[in-house]
Amino acid sequence: MALTIAEADKYSRTTLLRGIVEEIVSESPILLFLPFTEVLGNSLTYNRESTLPSAAFFGVGDTWVESTPVLAQVTVTLKILGGDSDVDNFLRITRANEQDLEAEVIGQKAKAIGREFEDEFLYGDTAVDAKGFDGLHKLIGTGPQQVNAGSGTTPGAGSFSLIDQTIDLIKPGTPDLLIMSGRTRRQVQKLARNQGWDFALAPAPGEIGRQVALYNQIPIAVSDYISDTEAIASGRFSAKTGGTASSILAVKLGEGHLLGLEATEGIVSESVGSLSDKDARRWRLKWYVAIALFSTLSLARLDGISSADWTN
Repeated sequence: MALTIAEADKYSRTTLLRGIVEEIVSESPILLFLPFTEVLGNSLTYNRESTLPSAAFFGVGDTWVESTPVLAQVTVTLKILGGDSDVDNFLRITRANEQDLEAEVIGQKAKAIGREFEDEFLYGDTAVDAKGFDGLHKLIGTGPQQVNAGSGTTPGAGSFSLIDQTIDLIKPGTPDLLIMSGRTRRQVQKLARNQGWDFALAPAPGEIGRQVALYNQIPIAVSDYISDTEAIASGRFSAKTGGTASSILAVKLGEGHLLGLEATEGIVSESVGSLSDKDARRWRLKWYVAIALFSTLSLARLDGISSADWTN
């Protein structure tokens, strides 16, 4: 069964790794919700439904026509995300009475990993950087799972109606998460308050004392890494920067939908050892990670949202 990073942290984790996971999750609200499954080997191959088989009504004595679904085979390869941090031995020892410098340095590296993951989760494109993985915008591509608030290359005001259209693209059921920028969340909240209501709140999964806002019972994840300078072309998202638009991403999570993938060891911290050229010890944090979209109907996007006030 797939577990979120925070939930998996409860099982057989050292204190150091538990702290690293907490730092990464705190940097990415998406990781509060995204479930992960372990991959044996360096890749995962699965069949994605491309075209449904047909069905029809038949009369007595009619010749029945056979049809089968069309499946596309997809292979996702784990990618290496991580970094090294050096801790000066003199500072580590002499500052021990004030703080655990080593833990502080490792924590900062963990934050960097969380931020890099979230940016790649949204905008990753293996055609641009083969070392990373394809993010949500790339996975949507030029397919039909998209609603545009603007026209051509010009962004337009968002609306509740456009969000609802985007939600309706998720099948079966409804999204498990709406991902948006802080600007977009403020616009939605402003319109709601002008109409005399506000977001409902619910406890964040696995987080004591932390709450998330709900839109139509769907949790909202506010990401600092959704750009408010997206460009649109031909009435759809075209680039992370170069314009004044933003997007809302609706996702359905879990088995058969959108999942995070990671190696069996998860996030790894290891001491590389003492350095030969300076009085310091090096730590390495690494994560063999990717994401897999099992059904294209589990992901949809509302793009081309301008900074103008929202309408109903």
